[in-house]
Amino acid sequence: MDISLSEEQELLQQSARDFLQQECPIRLVRAMEEDERGYDPHLWKQMGDLGWLGLVFPEEYGGSGLTMMDMAVLLEEFGRALVPGPFVPTVIQAGLPILWAGSDGQKRELLPKIAQGEVIATMAWHEPSATSLPSGVEATATRQGDTYLLNGTKLWVPFAHIADYLIVVARTGAGGTPSDGITLFLVDAKSPGLTVTKLRTVADDHQCEVLLQEVRAPQSQILGEVGKGWPVVEQVRDYGAVAMCAQMVGIAHQAFEISLNYAKTRVQFGRPIGSFQAIKHKLANMVIDVDGSRYVTYRAAWALSEGLPAAREIAVAKAWTNEACRRVVREAQQVHGGIGYTKEYDLQLYTRRAKAAEIAFDDSDTHREAVATCLDL
Repeated sequence: MDISLSEEQELLQQSARDFLQQECPIRLVRAMEEDERGYDPHLWKQMGDLGWLGLVFPEEYGGSGLTMMDMAVLLEEFGRALVPGPFVPTVIQAGLPILWAGSDGQKRELLPKIAQGEVIATMAWHEPSATSLPSGVEATATRQGDTYLLNGTKLWVPFAHIADYLIVVARTGAGGTPSDGITLFLVDAKSPGLTVTKLRTVADDHQCEVLLQEVRAPQSQILGEVGKGWPVVEQVRDYGAVAMCAQMVGIAHQAFEISLNYAKTRVQFGRPIGSFQAIKHKLANMVIDVDGSRYVTYRAAWALSEGLPAAREIAVAKAWTNEACRRVVREAQQVHGGIGYTKEYDLQLYTRRAKAAEIAFDDSDTHREAVATCLDL
């Protein structure tokens, strides 16, 4: 296993950091939290021009043909800069399922447009049951001739309010297990009967409720095979978990750097607070958590990139990084003495985004169960 960065990956890392410092300053992050759309179309187009939106797509579909390791490098920089917008929903939750399961026509039609920044998409997966297990899929797709009628409610659908397409996870039938009979539908977001309502969240990260009422989906909109969509959803969960880990590494690293600079310049009792042992140890613990998170994240990304079994590596990475990132932002707040919670300080942006990333693609307990399963327990 080699998780050291190649020369090309180091170049990607530095170029992304330089670009985002210039084009995605913190004032843009703050503005996009209040913006109805939640993203800057100009920045989105620039990311398409840089090849980031098609990073992991094959060249034949307008992509760069790179790997999840390269994606992790890029997304760590996204975490540092708190890049706003539907990158993970469009590329990971929608683009990759189209690549894995789509027909030739679906791939030729949509992947180049996603890569160029012309199409925004997302996955409508979770429901009021709040579980990521297949048993939680209760939305139905009833066949009527050559068309399916979709009914149900989807929650926490990121950026559904600006999406051009939704990949809807619905149940077309029953089988021997809960994962049988689940089908994916590629649905136009402007379809009659589809209603989107934005939800208020702690991270202001533009999550939505999607209500499906007799939404018509012809057979041509099925993604993959009827009744066999759950393995694709599981793949999305795996890649999404690693994507969130990479962003949390960036979030934690930047929270540490903000705190380190504050500790060096904040004077109390006639000396910088960083000279006190209690603050020193907090900052040391933060470094340990950042470096540990980076290691387990890149190990999981490497395994995915090599096409190796990665269930254990992914679960370890998400379980560890969830809590490590939480510890880092908590210690960062302690270093700031509470002032970091105020809106005037940037640290609160990282704290809130860390909480959202922690529960995305399953929490630590769920991933601990996955680790235990890998140990045959």
